[in-house]
Amino acid sequence: MLASPAILPPLRGQHLLALIGHTPLVRLDQSTADLPGIEIWLKLEFVNPGGSVKDRPARNIILDGERTGRLNPDKIILDATSGNTGIAYAMIGAARGYKVKLCLPANASEERKRILNVLGAELVLTDPGEGSDGAFRKVRELYAADPERYFYADQYNNDANWKAHFHTTAPEIMEQTHGRLTHFVALLGTTGTFTGTSRRLKRDLPHVECWSAQPATPFHGVEGTKHLPSAIVPGIYDETVADGNLWIETEDAYAMARKMAREEGLLLGISAAGNIVAARKLGQRLVQEGKRGVIVTIACDGASKYLSDGFWNEND
Repeated sequence: MLASPAILPPLRGQHLLALIGHTPLVRLDQSTADLPGIEIWLKLEFVNPGGSVKDRPARNIILDGERTGRLNPDKIILDATSGNTGIAYAMIGAARGYKVKLCLPANASEERKRILNVLGAELVLTDPGEGSDGAFRKVRELYAADPERYFYADQYNNDANWKAHFHTTAPEIMEQTHGRLTHFVALLGTTGTFTGTSRRLKRDLPHVECWSAQPATPFHGVEGTKHLPSAIVPGIYDETVADGNLWIETEDAYAMARKMAREEGLLLGISAAGNIVAARKLGQRLVQEGKRGVIVTIACDGASKYLSDGFWNEND
């Protein structure tokens, strides 16, 4: 008689991981009142369990590490982060039983650092003047000194980052817009959201234009984003999928965050507000050209991690 197969316990954290993705898409009404023929739709990634779009790549990077055997319970998850990916690693690590060690700039918002501490992550704070590049250099130094101790997630160069958006974010957008979208816009950070989503859109809906956005200056206040001409360019970045680039000012992102709260009832993070600034710039361009458009962009995270920032108190 054949022995019955062993009944294995469910993997830790599976129910939590299942909550990542399938985020809602909302049309912005007040923000397009002066743009005839233009629709701007915002994908609300802050409803993910970790509070940001970074839940998607963090989940895919960790699961890929497990599948390939590079990640096991004896390894510490290690990476550089501006905060949100780190929170996602820490959340998933706690759920699945992994230790997490993160390098991040010391000027990351106090809310982000507190959340990471509460989730049990070990933090290595780096020179704020060097931004995310300084954290990246520090994490490579730590990994090089003891590679057997760590699973180096390497979100800036790990293809599992952009593939998360290729397989989840883009299909959701196409389904939610019933294929009506004409343009996709996203700020660049690790570039995973823009690269992965754009690659899938270009494959399945070739008419869709994909526009990247960046802070206009090297020293800026749009956390989690990069001014690529002055920064270390992530290995996963694919510039060939961009139909153009839009430059945004930090002050405009701050003003848009306040505007979204007061006129749309949406409490958004700075990069999410920056994405709307970029989407409106693109919409203005289309209006000037006499064109219509259905523009989709990303609400990367909510305002809860930035409420201690002083810009909320400014008057427009």
